[in-house]
Amino acid sequence: MDILPFMIIFACILVLSLKISVANESINIVQSMSDGKTLVSKGGEFELGFFSPGSSQKRYLGIWYKNIPTKTVVWVANRANPINDSSGILTVNSTGNLVLSQNGSLVWSTNSQKQAQNPVAELLDSGNLVVRNEGETDPEAYLWQSFDYPSDTLLPGMKLGWDLRTGLERRYTAWKSPDDPSPGDVYRVLQLYNYPEIYMMKGTQKLFRYGPWNGLYFSGMADLQNNTIYDLSFVSNKDEIYYTFSLVNSSIISRTVTNQTGTIYRYVWVEDDLNWETYRSYPKDFCDTYDRCGPYGNCVSTQSQVCQCLKGFRPKSPEAWVSSGWSEGCERNKSLSCNKPAGFVKFEGLKVPDTTHTLLDKTIGLEECKVKCLKNCSCMAYANSDISGGGSGCVMWFGDLIDLKQYETNGQDLYIRMDASELEQVLPQEPVYRHKKNTPAMIASTIAAICGVLLLSTYFIRRIRRNNAGK
Repeated sequence: MDILPFMIIFACILVLSLKISVANESINIVQSMSDGKTLVSKGGEFELGFFSPGSSQKRYLGIWYKNIPTKTVVWVANRANPINDSSGILTVNSTGNLVLSQNGSLVWSTNSQKQAQNPVAELLDSGNLVVRNEGETDPEAYLWQSFDYPSDTLLPGMKLGWDLRTGLERRYTAWKSPDDPSPGDVYRVLQLYNYPEIYMMKGTQKLFRYGPWNGLYFSGMADLQNNTIYDLSFVSNKDEIYYTFSLVNSSIISRTVTNQTGTIYRYVWVEDDLNWETYRSYPKDFCDTYDRCGPYGNCVSTQSQVCQCLKGFRPKSPEAWVSSGWSEGCERNKSLSCNKPAGFVKFEGLKVPDTTHTLLDKTIGLEECKVKCLKNCSCMAYANSDISGGGSGCVMWFGDLIDLKQYETNGQDLYIRMDASELEQVLPQEPVYRHKKNTPAMIASTIAAICGVLLLSTYFIRRIRRNNAGK
């Protein structure tokens, strides 16, 4: 038998099997993935491989959408340590860790301490690169996953927040530039205050604040609750605290990106235009900038003078205030004293203040919250921590109230502490930009009263004339 045809057929089968292997969604400890090869998720949604961003010639290991013509990278492994040529190789070792090397030198690796048995690295259709034991399907048993170590992009199902059991923090850090995916100094983070909230930060500076989750939406993003693209979820328990989102329709492709400019973009892929459309972005308006109006200053984007002092307060520096110097904020007309009686004034439609100095008690309602706040003369304001279902829980603020914003619709009620002598002056007067007087009703009432007086006068005049005529 001629062995040559047999060898040719065998070689073709071998080459074909190699091509199929690099198109698989996983690799094990005896396999590797070199530059030029990729892993593709089972449903063909995402692809893992080596790439060069923008005009850069440096090579990075990353994940991008498989079927979107414009390469859109959602995760990068070696952000801070690029490869200078195409010699990068990805492997999985026997301890269940990914190892990225270049000519035998370590470039990047994971650091899982979990027990590994025949570990496999697999790219899921969610965009999550996971390392798991062979045959293991429980996400809680993953040895490692890229969703726990995000770059700048939040995909459906990813978490922004903390695993309280392990101390793992999931924050989203911007690329330095379109050509450089190394971590910039702008990032999104969940701060573990007593009443937690998410911030956009630049170094240690707060740029923008989501506002705390109030059971329906983030207090500073009231417009997010009504959309047809995605559902928001905020989970807070003894094990985890995080924000995530899910898509209403699985056919929609959407992501959020933290940008080095300090902007959060929500993108939606429009297939007809073959383009990413900006669905929303934050900061949304002038008043979204953190602490725009200083302590007790209320930012009202619909007013020509955007910064206004709350009722019962006045500009701390009147001259600076007139010339748009708002950083010093406002001060009370009547200062508080622990030895003097006090009460609370209700302000409606607000983005509640920064929650850095707060106390949270989910077990009590609004009335008990009021009593508790009133007993502590350091307590400056209180509100329901959850406004869903008629309201529940109690959150109390201590220190100056910072980063307030007024909404024309939605927003929350906030009860601010005032000296008792101020209550009568402040209580009847709600901010004019929230509660306009019902002018038509007032005019109608006035006309009705005048008509009533005229009718009575006419009646008595005729009666007097009739009596005089009878005499």
